[in-house]
Amino acid sequence: MVLLRLLVLLFALVVSDLHSLSWFINVSESQGPGTVLQFFSFNCSSYTPTPTLELLNVQPPTTFFNPPSLARWQGTYVGKLTLSSSARLDALTVNHYKLWLKFTCGNYVTEGPLFVDVQRDLSHIQCAGQFASPAGEMIQVPETVRPGARLYILLLPGLELHGAQMSIISAQDPPHFPGPFSINEQGWLQAPSLGLLGQAQKVFQLQISVSFGQRQSCQGMVMVKVLPVSSSQVSFLKQAQNITIPENLAPGSEVVQVWAWGVNLRYEILSPLPSPFFSIGHVDGVVRTTAPLELARTPGTAVSRLQVKAFERHRPWDSAELNLTINVRLVNLWPPRCLPALLVSQIPETAPVGTVLTTLTCEDPDSVGATLDYKLWFRSSSDPASLCLYDRVLEVNATLDCDTPGSCFQHAASILVLDGGQPQMTTEVPVLVMVTPVNEFSPACAPRMFRVREDAAPHTLLGSVVGMDMDYPHGNIEYYTSGGPPTFAVDRLSGEVHLLGPLDYEQQRVYRLTVLLIDHGQDQNPNCHHSGSCTITIEVEDVNDHAPECEPPFQELTIYVPLGRSVEVTKVSCRIPQEPQRLAFSYSIVGGNSQNRFILQGPILVHSDLVLGPFWAEQPNTYELLICVADAGPSTPHLSTTATIVVHLVPWKASTEATSLHRTTVPSMMTPMLVTDTEAFWQPQPWFVVVLTATGALLLLALGWLLGRLLQGLAQLLQAPSKPAQALLLNSIQRTEGSLEGFMEVPKMEMSQAPSSVKSLHFDGRAQDSRTGRDYLFNTRTGARRWL
Repeated sequence: MVLLRLLVLLFALVVSDLHSLSWFINVSESQGPGTVLQFFSFNCSSYTPTPTLELLNVQPPTTFFNPPSLARWQGTYVGKLTLSSSARLDALTVNHYKLWLKFTCGNYVTEGPLFVDVQRDLSHIQCAGQFASPAGEMIQVPETVRPGARLYILLLPGLELHGAQMSIISAQDPPHFPGPFSINEQGWLQAPSLGLLGQAQKVFQLQISVSFGQRQSCQGMVMVKVLPVSSSQVSFLKQAQNITIPENLAPGSEVVQVWAWGVNLRYEILSPLPSPFFSIGHVDGVVRTTAPLELARTPGTAVSRLQVKAFERHRPWDSAELNLTINVRLVNLWPPRCLPALLVSQIPETAPVGTVLTTLTCEDPDSVGATLDYKLWFRSSSDPASLCLYDRVLEVNATLDCDTPGSCFQHAASILVLDGGQPQMTTEVPVLVMVTPVNEFSPACAPRMFRVREDAAPHTLLGSVVGMDMDYPHGNIEYYTSGGPPTFAVDRLSGEVHLLGPLDYEQQRVYRLTVLLIDHGQDQNPNCHHSGSCTITIEVEDVNDHAPECEPPFQELTIYVPLGRSVEVTKVSCRIPQEPQRLAFSYSIVGGNSQNRFILQGPILVHSDLVLGPFWAEQPNTYELLICVADAGPSTPHLSTTATIVVHLVPWKASTEATSLHRTTVPSMMTPMLVTDTEAFWQPQPWFVVVLTATGALLLLALGWLLGRLLQGLAQLLQAPSKPAQALLLNSIQRTEGSLEGFMEVPKMEMSQAPSSVKSLHFDGRAQDSRTGRDYLFNTRTGARRWL
């Protein structure tokens, strides 16, 4: 044992650390006093005072835990927590404790919880209760119980989840038992299969054994007492009877006679006992008065409830009961008396439903404490539902209202108090209730939106703010602006919104104006006001007051155009700086477009000679184009500006190796001229460079071979006449056209049919267009072409 404790201590020193106190431990309920629950280890400098370990509190409160001890061992302080001498752990009673510990080392203090969970111990379970007592458990059953009926359920705490086995181990000898009782695993004790008839007044002792767990068991006793059931039955014709008698009956007067079925019956009053005003004959069942029944002196006699019992003389358990109610009727002489005799009240219209106006105190002089009847009767033409009467309490109903014209008025009514005597007497209490107005609701207005042109003149009426107030009168509202812009104003009485200053759509398009509403004259107190507010949105409609501006306003360009192709010249870029959101413009050429060589595709200027036919200018031409740019938005009026573009057209020739586009920009103001020169830059992929090098080598070989053939043809031409030489040249070109097909430089743009003047030129070369596949002749000097 010493070695085991030493191992536990060493383990605690290795794994424990209370610098952060938070532990969860489990302990069996079978653990007794002195059991060590937990070890703790602490580090504390030897220069500091001796440290302390305290148990501050335990939840739930108990004395099962000793204060923790603290000892020094090899430079470390070890704490130990144990169970006290009074520890009696029971998981069914408390299965969880929370201990709060505090460790102090000089100025260092740390606290934390220790949670102890009590585990159920199956070997600790025992039979308990009256069942396990020496006297055992006694149950009583009638002898008429049906065979096999459930007589008793044996419940033992803690055994329901452990599969307890139950059996009857006492002898059930047939001469003494009508048959064996039985009990199942659920603890149901059942009657014998032959029943219990004829076993009256017998007591059967049953020894029951309960087995659970591993070789765990307990025993207890259940005794069954069989009660006899009478063969005769006593019964009344009615279970309850209600009669009324006058209050002036003399003592000894007969009230009523009760009668029951049965043999040799006797009668008695069970309740109240003793009965102060009535008695019953034990043999004849006649109920008589025993004292005066004057209600004014003895109000308790107004209603008497008697419980009468009839039973057999020799079998008192064979009995029946009757509820007899005796009402003493008042002999009426005086009407009810009420306080107050007159009710005058003033109440605001906001009084909640159920507000008590008054409670009448009425009594009947003929019968003090007698029940009176109250009725509310309206004299005025007001809504009868405005007031209501519950018993003796006059309350406000849900219909008090002063928010409609003429609805604030006085309610005149009467409360009729009626007694229950004969003849019936009545008292009338007048009621006058004044309803005063209350300012209940705050004025409100719906959000509105107004539109106004930005060129609207001051004092222009934009619209009206319509306030609403559910209090009457509904139109007592004043309007004010709260922190709004000074550009607008709201009329104090009418709510009309006016424009006071100029507007600028480009500066601000939307204004939000908070309108404050204050009511007046809607409450009995003239200083009671309510307020509300709403937001008015004012949208400024754009009025077109700025013309577009083009950047640059003047352009000068030089372009090279091929025959039969459309060329994009430039793009007109315009905007309105003051209104950057306006992006819709219309473009049109208003001057300088002679021969209609230029068209506009939106803002893009395009040169097109597709419709010119044979008219082709071989010399450069200059066009000064005037382009009108107008805004095309929904706002009016539409303003426009004119941009100038000077275009120098240079016809494209085959000898031209590159096309340059020169732009000269001249703004409207005196600024330096801007010249734009566009140079194409191309950086091919490495694989394309290899392919291009190989192709170039092949092309040089082909050109060398072609040059040789041309020189040969030229020699033949010099020896023959001119026309045969030309035909020979053409034939030579035709024979070599297949070789030229892959090596001629393809033009960038397709050319249309050459003019008639070009057809008469001398063409000394032939090639094939790689894109279209068409053959053509060309002049190597001028670059002129003729399609074949």
